[in-house]
Amino acid sequence: MNTFSFGAALEVVKVGGRIARMGWGKSNAFVFLRPSDELHIDMVIDKVKSLPQSVKDYYRHDVTDDKGHRIFPADENDKIKFAPYLCLKNEHGEIENGWIPSQSDMLSNDWYVFL
Repeated sequence: MNTFSFGAALEVVKVGGRIARMGWGKSNAFVFLRPSDELHIDMVIDKVKSLPQSVKDYYRHDVTDDKGHRIFPADENDKIKFAPYLCLKNEHGEIENGWIPSQSDMLSNDWYVFL
C-alpha cells in the first residue's frame, strides 16, 4: 500500500477522496471533506436539525416583517452559505464534523487513500 504525507493526503481529500492513517490500525476511521454548500433560509429554519434553535432564530429575523410575522416563502435568493470543512468517520461509525488533525497527524507519512 502506498503511503504519503498529510499534504499529499489533503490533496486527495480536496477532490472528494477519503484518507486514513496506517497508525490508526484497523479502526475503519477515515477523513473526508464536507464541501461548501448553500441552503435556502426556509430549509435552514424549518428542517436542518444540526443547528441550535438560537441560530435558526437569528436567521428567522431575515424573513420576518415589521410586525414579527414570517414571510413565507422567503425570496429564492435568500440563502445561507456553509464553508467546507474536514470530517472524521471515527472507529465507532460516528461522523465528527470540523475534524482538526493533530501535530502527529500532520507530520506523519503513513497516510493512504481509504477505499
